[in-house]
Amino acid sequence: MNIDRIAGVAPILLGINIDHVATLRDARGGGHPDPLRAAMVAIEAGADNITAHLREDRRHIRDADIERLMAALTVPLNMEMAVTQEMLAIALKHRPHACCLVPERREELTTEGGLDVSAQMAAITPFVAELRAAGIQVAMFIDPDPEQIRASRKAGADAVELHTGTYCEAALGGDSITLQRELKRLVEGARLAAREGLEVHAGHGLDYENVAAVAAIPQIVELNIGHYLVGEALFVGLGESVARMRDIMDVTRAEVQDTANELRARGA
Repeated sequence: MNIDRIAGVAPILLGINIDHVATLRDARGGGHPDPLRAAMVAIEAGADNITAHLREDRRHIRDADIERLMAALTVPLNMEMAVTQEMLAIALKHRPHACCLVPERREELTTEGGLDVSAQMAAITPFVAELRAAGIQVAMFIDPDPEQIRASRKAGADAVELHTGTYCEAALGGDSITLQRELKRLVEGARLAAREGLEVHAGHGLDYENVAAVAAIPQIVELNIGHYLVGEALFVGLGESVARMRDIMDVTRAEVQDTANELRARGA
């Protein structure tokens, strides 16, 4: 292990995605369960920020949810959004702390992969510039691919969120070869992104069993998790599900810092 890569390990932040609280609400109509109430419970349990994806088809989060979250949250709001003029106008109106640009297809059940930044540079670069000019931090939700990481920097992004979905699917399926390959991609992607001057986040499909290996990557400073914790909340409550994830992440990060301290003491 190279001490230069882990010295001064930063604390890791937990962002909670509340989209699927809205999914449950919208299945019946009305206002229950309330995504804003869920956000407040998550914050009380240890969330550092709240993520909400305002999709073009409005299948869960609604425009009114973004307005209410902006008015009431005591932590930053991370608004996930497609690269469209409609979403740009909404973001510039509300000015959330951060916007994460994601690919979006109407027929998908959930985001299926990372944004192809390199293929859309001409459209994405001015889009990012407008958001940043408004004081909004911009992240790209991308696969841990060197081309996409470098393209994100060239497009002017502040951060990248590395897509962990393939890694999580391999963990769920017991595919150890793919699991190790994808974890290596995340490790190397996080290192490259940090060297490129990008803040490094990660998310998609993370759960209690697979999160520790990702939280142990020292360059990753934020994890965004939603569906699993909302599902787990059916059995233990949202506060408990978030608090347990917070604990796993913190314990893992403390172990990484202890390793860094030990290596430093040895002069490694």
